[in-house]
Amino acid sequence: MYREMGWRTGLKMGDVCAYVRVPTSKASKRASVPAQNSSTTSALSVDLINSTCKECADKSTILSFGFCLTSLQAIPVGHATNLQGLALVTMELALQNATDTISSIEKMLIGGAFDPFAIGCLEDCFELSEDAVQMLVNSIRAFLSEHYDAANVLMTAVMEAAATCEEGFMEKEGEASPLTKENYNLFELSDIALCIINLLSFHF
Repeated sequence: MYREMGWRTGLKMGDVCAYVRVPTSKASKRASVPAQNSSTTSALSVDLINSTCKECADKSTILSFGFCLTSLQAIPVGHATNLQGLALVTMELALQNATDTISSIEKMLIGGAFDPFAIGCLEDCFELSEDAVQMLVNSIRAFLSEHYDAANVLMTAVMEAAATCEEGFMEKEGEASPLTKENYNLFELSDIALCIINLLSFHF
């Protein structure tokens, strides 16, 4: 089975907290890139994305390097010139994912194509997704205020919300989750953001 299935089996708090360390002092500096022409900036962005994804994937037994690369390469060049930009846009992608998941669940519940067990799981996932949206909003606020420790804790909680939603369907043998892709994407995006935030914590 493909590697990413590991994200929803046997997940423990210690796995997702591997990156969570409270910095000894709040970062007071911000990485900056001198004015560059577009081709130089693009090259810098590609190098930063590649090195960041490699470092984060190497630190994690769960994060997919390929997923990280594909996700971050979609970021506009202007937002990918430093770690702060990468972290912020990754959190925004996670927020969009969680918001879209809420809409998808609403449509599924209205459609009436699921049995009572699956409906119960979808209702639980709806609440978890709503919680994830709020936690992501708060995480972005904390990040912008350079409260990286708080942002780390919140991103960890978002990862757990995604895993909990997926695992709910697994409680019934043979029940297939209709939200596996959404949960996986949210989990991985949050893991990327969590890693980058911690890289910032230790760089300054």
